[in-house]
Amino acid sequence: MAVVLWMSDKNPSHKFEEDVKWSPHKYSLPLLTYGFVEAVGEHSEKPVLFLLIFKIDPSSAEQSNQASPILHIMVTINTTPSTVLASLSYFSPPTDGSKPRLYNFTPPEGVPAMNYDLVKHTVPIENVRGKEDTLSLDTSGFQFVKHTSAHKAFNDDAEIKKDYYPESIELLKKLTGASKVVLFNHTLRRRRGQGDNGYSGPKKRGAATSVHVDQTPLAAHNRVRLHLSEDEAAERLKRRFQIINLWRPISHPALDWPLAVCDYRSVNLKEDLVPVDLVYPDRVGETFNVKYNPEHKWKYLQGITPEEVILQVVHGSVAVFTPHAAFEDPTTPEGSPFRESIEVDQGSGFL
Repeated sequence: MAVVLWMSDKNPSHKFEEDVKWSPHKYSLPLLTYGFVEAVGEHSEKPVLFLLIFKIDPSSAEQSNQASPILHIMVTINTTPSTVLASLSYFSPPTDGSKPRLYNFTPPEGVPAMNYDLVKHTVPIENVRGKEDTLSLDTSGFQFVKHTSAHKAFNDDAEIKKDYYPESIELLKKLTGASKVVLFNHTLRRRRGQGDNGYSGPKKRGAATSVHVDQTPLAAHNRVRLHLSEDEAAERLKRRFQIINLWRPISHPALDWPLAVCDYRSVNLKEDLVPVDLVYPDRVGETFNVKYNPEHKWKYLQGITPEEVILQVVHGSVAVFTPHAAFEDPTTPEGSPFRESIEVDQGSGFL
């Protein structure tokens, strides 16, 4: 809760209610008693104004030979919490010691979609709205960017490829200076109700709630080889390249099950990551699932709009990747529309 103080030696004209205790050490003032008035615009997204009256402790060294002055102070309290506590689902290994496996389609009858467990942990997740510029692809592994898409419908794959792919490529070139960008695929996620975080079609999925990284280094290199010619892939892989995921809400702000991203610098590369086989109908890829670590630093942009995007590193040579997961934000207003989002994976080649 952000607090800013303005001091005045004049009496406010507001009626004060009963005295309440306050933590005087927070402001380095030797205080005794205080009062407050009801908030103006209590349910507004804007900061709420309180008027407080602070009485200085006459026993303090500076005031020992003086009368006890009264300070009338206005406090601005930001009603949007800077950090929320929420549950994230972390990896728990298979009981039989086998390599973890996850099907990316409906598995054969009698075969579980995954052979490992997920364990929920409550973690702090910081709302970085107003501090977006302090985070970047090469430092934290992700970046928040303002960008308005000309494409609005997001209902037809062919139209998405025709309209949204080119502007996404141009955005990434502009932001990274990439000499070449290849867009691999896109995924639409439309949650339909409580508990609907599973698949509802090959390109229409619910929110992904387990903490994960989309691709391991092995899978990232194979992805480049899959989408480029053999000669070009060999040449590109000699130089710096990144695979970057571009995530955007569609239709309305993503208040429902927003995306949380983990600062790459808080990840223990040797202890936190577990390779998981990602089984497709025609091939096997590989992702990282993530073990719980209390040092992880989680961030999100509360109320992220369709005019704001999250760029996150799937594979890179500086900030190597970004663990991420959707989460149930306890500050989401009741009745908020279900989350709808699109994400595209792009390979960026650098000169």
